[in-house]
Amino acid sequence: MSLFLIPSPIAEGNSTPPSVTEAIKSLRYFLAENIRTSRRFLSALKIYPSVEELHFETLDKDTSEESLPELMKPALGGFDMGLLSEAGCPGIADPGAIAVAFAHRHGIKVVPLAGASSVMLALMASGLNGQCFAFHGYLPVAPAALAAQLKILEKESAQKRQTQIFIETPYRTASLLQHLLKTLKPSTMLCVAGDLTGQEFIQTRKVKDWEMPKLGKMPAVFLFLAE
Repeated sequence: MSLFLIPSPIAEGNSTPPSVTEAIKSLRYFLAENIRTSRRFLSALKIYPSVEELHFETLDKDTSEESLPELMKPALGGFDMGLLSEAGCPGIADPGAIAVAFAHRHGIKVVPLAGASSVMLALMASGLNGQCFAFHGYLPVAPAALAAQLKILEKESAQKRQTQIFIETPYRTASLLQHLLKTLKPSTMLCVAGDLTGQEFIQTRKVKDWEMPKLGKMPAVFLFLAE
């Protein structure tokens, strides 16, 4: 039995590689961060006679470790399963990592499938250090805590030549960028990568050279590298 890690589209109109559809066409059991989104995605692939015949269980940020034996019961019983994030790759900025860890502990083969990751695409497109980098997920929302965290990350970036990467919800991207421009040193290189594989907004420049763009409510990845 295997747990297939299935990348989901990160923007409207993204295509799925034939290698992925071929690998998952026989699956009938799925763990999904958002069942509705995953049903729609799998239905659009047109590789199943009926999506209604597929079995879904929710695995999201509220899923506990204690519930995993029940959620993973098909795999424990010898059936292959699929794991789906709401967008992008399971286990990266995604709660699905606990299912992957469970699979390793119980001798279930883990099969990662190729697909878009907004974090990796942003790093590729940033021009910043791709040899040494750290991903921090979401930073604090409270202004004082955010400023303190940014100072820590900026110092670490300068010491290690390490690209710092983080994300924000679409309705807070503009606010976060304002905080970055206000808090980071003028010489720090800052990249904003929004709506990747969609309309795409990708810019990298020194903090002192940034002008506030109209980001709207687009999902975005932020990266910086300090001197």
